[in-house]
Amino acid sequence: MTVTRVERLDLMLSDRPWPFAVERRAEIDADFAKRCRANPHLWNGKVLLLHRYSIADAVFHGEFLTADYASLLAWKSWAPPDAGVFNAFSAIAVVSSDGAVLLGEMGPSTANAGKIYFPCGTPDMDDVSQGQVDFEHSAARELEEETGLDTRTLDVEPGWLIVKTGILIAAIKVAHARENAATLTGHAERYIASERQAELSAIHMVRNLAEVTDKMPDFVRAFVEYFQAQRGKMGA
Repeated sequence: MTVTRVERLDLMLSDRPWPFAVERRAEIDADFAKRCRANPHLWNGKVLLLHRYSIADAVFHGEFLTADYASLLAWKSWAPPDAGVFNAFSAIAVVSSDGAVLLGEMGPSTANAGKIYFPCGTPDMDDVSQGQVDFEHSAARELEEETGLDTRTLDVEPGWLIVKTGILIAAIKVAHARENAATLTGHAERYIASERQAELSAIHMVRNLAEVTDKMPDFVRAFVEYFQAQRGKMGA
């Protein structure tokens, strides 16, 4: 696991096909049909996967290709040794005024039910403008859709934290709320309750590694460890 701070992202979309999705199409379709029988709420559409990246002069450069969500699910489940892509996405880590980081527990209708991590989602074509992939737009949209929080009410830090754990790359932007953990939790829980089919089932506020559980993926643990260390350096 690595955490790298960068000043900005430079992300573009290519028209390159994904060989894994082409060569294993029949298996992927059968796998997705089986998943849908177990969970009829699953959706299949175009998503973006990172197939090439580099970090130079505090800039994360990346190139994405398009795939379908069914192929992404199959790839993550089957874990082929080298499919030529990374599962890359962006998220906003909302920090309460009393130092807790907001996480959401995925609801029963989602593909990752029970997992706890930042409000986020796989980037898609709605995040593309003139050939560029806009991770800031993607992160802000997912935060609002899942919690009702608007980034315009937050104090957003410049730059990004790039958290890499195996095939997963999370670009995380830290944003500070004026409200404490209890108030933020109440706001998000009321929003979740108002949704007909909410993506999240609960809100969790985490302050340190001792509060990280097995339901939280490695990239959450890596972020919390880094964040806790940075706060320690500042005497927070």
